[in-house]
Amino acid sequence: TRAFTHQPAHTMTQHLAITQTGPVAHITLTMPEIRNAFSDEVIQAIPGAFADVGTRADVRAVVLAAEGPAFCAGANLHWMRRMADYTRDENLADAGKLATMLCTIAECPKPTIARVQGDVYAGGMGLVAACDMAVSVDTAWYCLSEVKIGLAPATISPYVIRAMGTRAAQRYFLTAERFTAAEAHHIGFVHEVVAADALDATGQADDRELAKDVRTFLDKHQGMNATPEVFAAHHARIIAADQSRVAKPAPDRPPNDRGRGR
Repeated sequence: TRAFTHQPAHTMTQHLAITQTGPVAHITLTMPEIRNAFSDEVIQAIPGAFADVGTRADVRAVVLAAEGPAFCAGANLHWMRRMADYTRDENLADAGKLATMLCTIAECPKPTIARVQGDVYAGGMGLVAACDMAVSVDTAWYCLSEVKIGLAPATISPYVIRAMGTRAAQRYFLTAERFTAAEAHHIGFVHEVVAADALDATGQADDRELAKDVRTFLDKHQGMNATPEVFAAHHARIIAADQSRVAKPAPDRPPNDRGRGR
């Protein structure tokens, strides 16, 4: 079996705090004064943080969190004002960096959980959607607000659609309605909704279960690294086995009856 490192590890930048206790790493947005709205600097910092913790051998799960009353208000207004003067090529490069940030979260080789302690707007929806799981405080509000300023939620849309489904995305992309944590749970955007005093307890329980499950998997596979390729091969074998079982005719039905209605 593997021994996890239990001493807290702590890295601070101007925009992020990266901590680790035991097998769980936390990447925390630390800009409560601007509701954790991200700029080009944050978009560059987040991929590095996820790449770092994703390659640590003693990390088994990653929590994306935030300080203050809001989880993330989307793009920083000062950054958006600067973008108004960008050339087309500069805007394309900026969109590419945002896409890289979301892709790095989504493809992190360790399971990821969004710990949503407050409101989520615009690009912040992409951060939550890019994580594997999301736990939300019951007082949080959600909004895809881009259309209010004449924008489309283009770069975040693959992740948001995957999380909430096409029909819900069509509604909220077009209307920019605010919706509650309960509605976010109803449409599948978040997995659990809890009271504020239960948020950490729920998140920590999920962290421990994820860490335990990943550790068990690695131990069964003789210490192989938790790479996406290893997980893909493992799940391919499971799917192949399931398909093999499904393909066999039921014992009480002759082979020539397969596919017929009763």
